[in-house]
Amino acid sequence: MSRKNKKAPWEEEEEIIWVSKSEMKRDMEELQKIGEELVELKPNALAKIPLDEAMLDAIRDAQRFKTEARRRQLQYIGKLMRQIDVEPIQAALDKLRNKHSQATVQLHKLEQKRDKLIENGDSMINAILVDHPDADRQRLRQLVRQANKEKAQNKPAKAYREIFQYLKELYMED
Repeated sequence: MSRKNKKAPWEEEEEIIWVSKSEMKRDMEELQKIGEELVELKPNALAKIPLDEAMLDAIRDAQRFKTEARRRQLQYIGKLMRQIDVEPIQAALDKLRNKHSQATVQLHKLEQKRDKLIENGDSMINAILVDHPDADRQRLRQLVRQANKEKAQNKPAKAYREIFQYLKELYMED
């Protein structure tokens, strides 16, 4: 009795997962896009991403190249990306993107606070002083008066911008 086609009961059948050529190509293009994103980063942002030396060299080269050489270098970076774990790189990129969007949201909130300050005057100044007792009440009142005066006379909004800068110093140092 031959046992060629029969398996022992403890051996399990392996499930074969077929990946289409198109799917493999999409995955490679996605890795190449991540590589392009890495090439666009500034050196200080690039330092925050966990990359090996070969990948860093390839990225620095791509940053120097123009047109066709850059395209080929990006393909090479995509090839290198297939050999490493992309999860930590993707997580670091997401963190960088999120940090930028969080800062943008915070600046928008400061702009709204500035507009309320100019509209409401003393009541809003008191609210700011509750949050930041070290803030200069007199300076804030002076800037609000100047902003309202500039707005009434259709002058350039110098005090308006100064209020924003002052609020930015107060709230961004936290």
